[in-house]
Amino acid sequence: MIYFFIAEGFEEIEALCPVDILRRAGLEVTTVGIGSGEITGSHGITVKTDITDSEYSDASPELIFLPGGMPGTLNLLASGTVKKAVLNAFDNGSYIAAICAAPMILGELGLLEGKEAICYPGFEDKLKGAAVSQKRVVTDGKILTAAGMGAALDFGLEIVKLLKGKTAAEELRRAVIAD
Repeated sequence: MIYFFIAEGFEEIEALCPVDILRRAGLEVTTVGIGSGEITGSHGITVKTDITDSEYSDASPELIFLPGGMPGTLNLLASGTVKKAVLNAFDNGSYIAAICAAPMILGELGLLEGKEAICYPGFEDKLKGAAVSQKRVVTDGKILTAAGMGAALDFGLEIVKLLKGKTAAEELRRAVIAD
C-alpha cells in the first residue's frame, strides 16, 4: 500500500497530481489526513482523505509520500504518526518520497545522510547530511525527492517507474502528456 500523508497547509498539486498518476497506474493509494478527514491546502482547496492518522497502522508500506507546502510540511514534521510511519518505512526498506519543503522532514529524521536529494530552493540547509542535487527529481536507493510543484508530474511518473517498471511509466506519460 502507498500512503500519502496530508496536513493542513499542504501544497495541493504536489499531493494530488502524484495521487492521480499512481491511481491511473493501478497502484493502491490511501490518503491519510493528519488530525482530520478533511484537510485544507495552502491555496484553500479542501480534500477529503481516505483515512485519518488515528486510523493509520501499516508498519511496512510499499511507499510513504510527503507533499510540501507551508505550513503543511511543518504540520507533517510535528506529527508523531508521520515520524513513526517514515521511520518504520525506512527500517523496513520501503520507499519514502518527499517533494518541495518536505525533504526537510527526512533531513530532520537523519535519513538523508550520504544520500543525494533535492528540495524547494531555500530549504537546502535542512537536508542534513545530503548531497544537494540540481535535478528536479532524485532517486537515491529507497529515498525519492523532488524540487517542487513543477516537478509533481515527473515525480509521480518516477514512482510508477520504480513500482511498476519503465514501460508502465512511459505508457502513462504518453497517455497524460501530448508530446
